[in-house]
Amino acid sequence: MDLRRKALKWALKNAVDHDGRAMVGPVIAKILGESPELRSEIERVKEEAARAVKEVNEMSLDQQRRLLEKIAPELLRAKKVEEKKLPPLPRAEKGRVVTRLPPEPSGYMHIGHGMSGLLNYLYARMYDGFVWLRFEDTDPRKVKPEYYESFRRGYRWLGIEWDDEKNNSDDMELFYKYAEKLIKLGKAYVCRCPIENIRRFRREMRECEHRSQGVDENLDLWNDMLGGRFREGEAILRLKGDMRSKNTAMRDPALFRIIDHPHPLTGRRYRVWPLYDFAVSIEDHLCGVTHVLRTSEFALRDELQNYIRELLGMDNPIYVEYSRFEFKGTPVSKRKLRALIEAGIASSWDDPRFPTIDGIRRRGILPEAIREFTITQTGFSYARREYDWSLLFAINRRLLDPKARRLFFTPNPVKLIVENSPKTSANIPYHPDNRELGFRRIEAEGEFYISGGDFEEMRVGDVLRLKYLMNLRVIEKAGEYVRAEFLSREPMKNVKIIQWVPVDEAVKVTILVPDIIYVNDEINPNSLKIVKGFGERAVEDVKVDEIVQFERFGFCRRDSESELSFIKAHD
Repeated sequence: MDLRRKALKWALKNAVDHDGRAMVGPVIAKILGESPELRSEIERVKEEAARAVKEVNEMSLDQQRRLLEKIAPELLRAKKVEEKKLPPLPRAEKGRVVTRLPPEPSGYMHIGHGMSGLLNYLYARMYDGFVWLRFEDTDPRKVKPEYYESFRRGYRWLGIEWDDEKNNSDDMELFYKYAEKLIKLGKAYVCRCPIENIRRFRREMRECEHRSQGVDENLDLWNDMLGGRFREGEAILRLKGDMRSKNTAMRDPALFRIIDHPHPLTGRRYRVWPLYDFAVSIEDHLCGVTHVLRTSEFALRDELQNYIRELLGMDNPIYVEYSRFEFKGTPVSKRKLRALIEAGIASSWDDPRFPTIDGIRRRGILPEAIREFTITQTGFSYARREYDWSLLFAINRRLLDPKARRLFFTPNPVKLIVENSPKTSANIPYHPDNRELGFRRIEAEGEFYISGGDFEEMRVGDVLRLKYLMNLRVIEKAGEYVRAEFLSREPMKNVKIIQWVPVDEAVKVTILVPDIIYVNDEINPNSLKIVKGFGERAVEDVKVDEIVQFERFGFCRRDSESELSFIKAHD
């Protein structure tokens, strides 16, 4: 009796979760998961599961819900997701934490930037702290106005707010002042070696001839750099580090180089530009940053940046570093993504296969899903992690499920002709549980479109049900259509239920179905498919950016105002 009750409970739960249709396999799995000792009685478990599924599938969905509420009400209640909190921030004090969002505006914002941005933002707010948006824009060849705006737009979409904003390029005169101070301290020198020699000497841990120049000579050469005497590549300012250090970042790194290229914000006012390590060291001090949260590829830079600040009498922040946010089959490298566009594999940076924030938003991923994913998956570890997109999709699906309208769509459609079908209609809810989303009324008479997949599985003599509408029996299956005879309106027991669209109310729908770009380091030829079919007339009422669930197909976001064009987010 206990096994029978277990089987009935899980059959009801499976049916309620799948529009009234339970399946034996999942019920068996739930029974054994709850009671592993029953594995020794597997044949009896299979028998009871099959009996329960048959009994449950003969009920209406409302009957299934009422019975489940009676015997296992806890399974109907939405599970409360235990909120996972971020681990404490080392040496953090309430009201004194300052973090920064430090994008380089040399490309479009991607999900890795977003997740790192969320950590910096959430930690600052956890400790009632301050957040800077600071653009690291000291390479005029790379930065573009559209990239600055990409990050502003992306951070706002993710719900990230910043307390102040600035650009590194705003502080060029200060950078020059601190560079001159290092020269006067005897800690920086102008090097005129060819780049090949610099690289070779660094590998060999050898000092170059310019390292022994006096302070006055270096000051004169520095002023020559600023004054235009040297051309691009002829001179750089280097830090006197430790050429024998095991940390290659400390082997007399370059601090400034000449770039003869206009900057989108400062024009041609400057031609000597600081490199990353120098600029970020100064800016973190100027902004009063207390905690630097960033990915672990910067770990070797910590020693160098701390050394620069120590030479200049500045305090160092606390570093919290973690592995990069990488996703299976999807490069985040701007170089690789740009190559895909140049090769014609993708048309733009908001391609729904791309990890750019614009691409992810266009695909139909919610910002709340990315935030929850960041919090639940973050671990402050250097170990490389490659996430599977399915983890993010599962969160997104759970957030969408209670609020996304359900609609009928028939991909790769085939015509169904139902003989003796009365003119009828159905008042169909947009959501099986959320009745606040309303209803739509669909009228039909005898000709429908069904999905090509359902057509392939049909056999003459099969009895099936058009969801919410009627029962029928297949009497002929031809190459381009199927004929059936009308049986009844009331739900029948143990029959397959399929989606449908009346021929005279059908609207053409196109859906892009994205997938990962790379499989085993090779371009995935199926990374973007186009699925065409017919939707019910209510599809025309879907707004641009609204995400709906096409039943038995997946969650899709409307992508165009002029056409019924959608992008599939996931199943």
